[in-house]
Amino acid sequence: MLSTVGRPLSILRVSGAWCKVTVAMADALTKIPDVEIDPEGTFKYILVRVKVKDGDVHKDIVRGTKSAQYHNHIFEKVSPAMEALGMECKCLGGGKIEHNSQAKKIRVFGESTGFGKADHSVSAEKLKSAFSDYEVTCSDDTK
Repeated sequence: MLSTVGRPLSILRVSGAWCKVTVAMADALTKIPDVEIDPEGTFKYILVRVKVKDGDVHKDIVRGTKSAQYHNHIFEKVSPAMEALGMECKCLGGGKIEHNSQAKKIRVFGESTGFGKADHSVSAEKLKSAFSDYEVTCSDDTK
């Protein structure tokens, strides 16, 4: 069986049922960067679960920027961008990131009033992968 792009469909067993996931959709998910944050400063961030529409294949991504006054402002940009790729997303929580590029340090802390506290350890692992030469820490401190 071929997908609309002429490549074979992958068939996965999920919760006792067989689901078809196109290779193109799985490829699209892998091309979404795990981390997109501002290069410097202290700013709000969110942890987002992106998943293939009508499927269970997913990944978690970190997004953060100084330009967002509130955490939902970040989500309001991320969600339509993911939908345009045929994905759906859910915010898993938020917090703040302190990014010091000169010292090569990133600190993850705080929480979002609207979305709740993200699992900072998950966010920190994503950041460690993206910034492998940095010291990345996380805490439950709110400041």
